[in-house]
Amino acid sequence: MSREAELHWLALRMTPGLGTRTAVQLIETFNTPQAVFRASRSELEAAGVSPGLAQSIASGCAFDDAVTQQQKLVESGASVVALTDSRYPTRLKEIFDPPPLLFARGRVELMGELTLGIVGTRRPTAYGIAAGARLAKDLACAGLTVASGMARGIDTAAHRAVLEVGAGTIAVFGCGVDEVYPAENRKLAEQIARDGLIISEFPMATPPYPQNFPIRNRIIAGMSVGVLVVEGGEYSGSAITAKLAAEQNREVFAVPGNITSKMSWGPNLLIKQGAKLVQEWNDVVVELKAEDRRWLADRCRNRLNLKETVGGETKDPLQSSLTFGPDGTGRAVLNVLKPDAPVALDHLVETLAGTSPSEIIAALFELELAGLARQLPGKSFIKVWAD
Repeated sequence: MSREAELHWLALRMTPGLGTRTAVQLIETFNTPQAVFRASRSELEAAGVSPGLAQSIASGCAFDDAVTQQQKLVESGASVVALTDSRYPTRLKEIFDPPPLLFARGRVELMGELTLGIVGTRRPTAYGIAAGARLAKDLACAGLTVASGMARGIDTAAHRAVLEVGAGTIAVFGCGVDEVYPAENRKLAEQIARDGLIISEFPMATPPYPQNFPIRNRIIAGMSVGVLVVEGGEYSGSAITAKLAAEQNREVFAVPGNITSKMSWGPNLLIKQGAKLVQEWNDVVVELKAEDRRWLADRCRNRLNLKETVGGETKDPLQSSLTFGPDGTGRAVLNVLKPDAPVALDHLVETLAGTSPSEIIAALFELELAGLARQLPGKSFIKVWAD
């Protein structure tokens, strides 16, 4: 995006009284912000804009604020992604009121990844922290990009867990991307800006006003294939996010909790209302659309370098001589597994005597993520390959 185009997008965002839906309608009518500002008052009114707002747009009064915003973007190393930008999250465009402009710091390419929202209470129990961190980590290893709001509690635990495994995470702010809320997450925000992505629809230097957070929740839900609620009260912010996800035809997942804990009321009620109960990462993945599951499987296989091209043709990974993992444990485990007979975990440990049980379990986990193995009841496994 050129500096001039960026300035016009910012001016559109900073125009007083111009709401999200009206801004999107103007872009749909005039195609570009430049054309919106070149339009006459009568043309703007014909597009459905009130006379007062048409005068505000035509006067160009927002350009001074736009110049200030542009300077702040440079100072913070941030950028903007417009609704018409190819990098703009595809799913977010589908909601009723997508933000016409997103402010971003970090790896903007993460907007194009398959994203899952993980949300929960700001006052979690030890169980909630452990469950949220474990699921976030496992789902990130499965290839999903975890989005959350970087609030205290479950949000923070999810972001940190994903970063620990070297995966990307998206923090959606209810303030400017150059602000940090809560303040104790300043180091986490810096790490996400470096290794993940921070986004917001609010202009630079916008304080964390309370009313902004329910607004930002629709972005977490809108850009995701689904939302996972770990802990929260019946009327909590996470419950609002789950409601938004359902309204946007996204999957709603919930981790069951202790029935005597108030922090379990939200997710347990969601389960009663039809949300998918989640005990492990695969409970989420199996509910995704077939094309999304194939995308995750292909990504994991590529990460494990299981495809070998010879003479322009891709060989069957099961027949390949490739190994994966630092010591080839995955290939060794795969060679022991059978496609037509379950192999018990104890048998794997006994057969691969030179490999520790923890290494074998880790390899099995990777094979499951790649769609090359499947666990059966009784801690037994079979070899599979699904095209």
